[in-house]
Amino acid sequence: MNSPIPPFHLAIPVNNLSKCRTFYRDVLGFKEGRSSDTWVDFNFFGHQLVIHYKPKESDSLHTNLVDGKDVPVPHFGVVLPWDTFHAFAESLKSKNVDFIIAPYIRFEGLIGEQATMFFKDPSGNALEFKSFKDMEQLFVK
Repeated sequence: MNSPIPPFHLAIPVNNLSKCRTFYRDVLGFKEGRSSDTWVDFNFFGHQLVIHYKPKESDSLHTNLVDGKDVPVPHFGVVLPWDTFHAFAESLKSKNVDFIIAPYIRFEGLIGEQATMFFKDPSGNALEFKSFKDMEQLFVK
């Protein structure tokens, strides 16, 4: 865990490029990079997230039960430092983000204890942000 992690690149489909551009830039606070009429790059906590226009197909959302909550699948996000997670969560609450799962502590007192939250972008893509007080527990069984 102590070695630097190279930035990842993730491209996701969105059915409304304008609304999603505003959401990622203004609500989540991610700096916008290059763009065209069909895609926009964002600095996603040091990683490259690209939203690509794709026409809407379905609103169906699959979930799996984790810790008594319906976790959306698929989803993506970033593991943040503890203080960054909580500041980000407060920022989202102040902007009235509609959480699928509001920020809370999962697996409290157990291996893998973490803070987590889930919400959707305007195109229905599920995002999870989490944090471990002890980052060494990220991959502990």
